Amino acid sequence: MTICTKNREIFFGDVVDSKMVLSKIGLIAGKYWREIPNHFSFVKLDEFIIMPNHVHGIIIINTQTTRANNDSPLPNNNQSQPRIQTHGTSNTIGAIVRGFKIGVTKWCRANTQIYDVWQRNYYEHIIRDEGELTHIRKYIKDNPKNWETDKLNVHLPVPT
Repeated sequence: MTICTKNREIFFGDVVDSKMVLSKIGLIAGKYWREIPNHFSFVKLDEFIIMPNHVHGIIIINTQTTRANNDSPLPNNNQSQPRIQTHGTSNTIGAIVRGFKIGVTKWCRANTQIYDVWQRNYYEHIIRDEGELTHIRKYIKDNPKNWETDKLNVHLPVPT
């Protein structure tokens, strides 16, 4: 998962000597990221990093505790009452990201002059095997070392 700041603004700190040095907002983003499982019991967090203008993280969904149609009602056999169909979104990746973004945004609005923190949406990728998991974990860990050439680094010159 990758979540970027609006216009890729540098809010969360900076990379110094290939290490991420978090600002106060970056520390808050890290705190709220680590709290995700407190709000979504079916989630386990894996490797993550807060970068100057984005967050990379691996979220593991425990499929043993979630089901498709988890919030759908049982069929209504009483024809005199209309069947109520609920479409819950509380157990989705979108809900997890939305909750994280809302928490950081509320903190920023209450404690800084920053009103819009996030770019709309997020980037996701389903990790399908151990090899891919190992590769992505390494990519996340090495992200500060590779900041100078990272495509999300707004300080890079625009290619001609």
